[in-house]
Amino acid sequence: MRILGIDPGYAQTGWGVVESDGQHNRPVSFGVIKTSTSQLDSQRIHFIAKSVGLLAEEHKVDICAMEDIFFTKNVSSAIPVAKVIGACIHQMGLQDIPVRLYSPPTIKSAVTGFGGAEKHQVQEMVRILLGFETIPRPDHAADALAVAICFAVYDFSRIRMKLP
Repeated sequence: MRILGIDPGYAQTGWGVVESDGQHNRPVSFGVIKTSTSQLDSQRIHFIAKSVGLLAEEHKVDICAMEDIFFTKNVSSAIPVAKVIGACIHQMGLQDIPVRLYSPPTIKSAVTGFGGAEKHQVQEMVRILLGFETIPRPDHAADALAVAICFAVYDFSRIRMKLP
């Protein structure tokens, strides 16, 4: 099964594709979608969603796992990210690709065993679990790979058996 992990962001959206059989995970590709402050908000959001759709098509993914907004003190920065999440969910829906959303503590727990892990600990475990020599860069790409691993840990068998 091919899993597209997404770390949604307004300026940079991380993405990572992992192939999993439920026990073994193999990295396929990863990167970051960047937008420019010179673009209109609607253009940035559209570009991110369209790019995610193209990545899903290119890598023939079966499912999309995405980090959800969990908590933020700055609501004004959370709103654009929420728009990106919604646009990506819509794009995946157009392509009949199911989406699973995970909170940051859930992702951290799946990857490190501890929901309060620090960012560098998560990224180091991504390196180890996927067999990289160094932590994948940029950071948002490593975070996206962590989201894909989270799906493989928590929901692989349910999806494979077609359960809700």
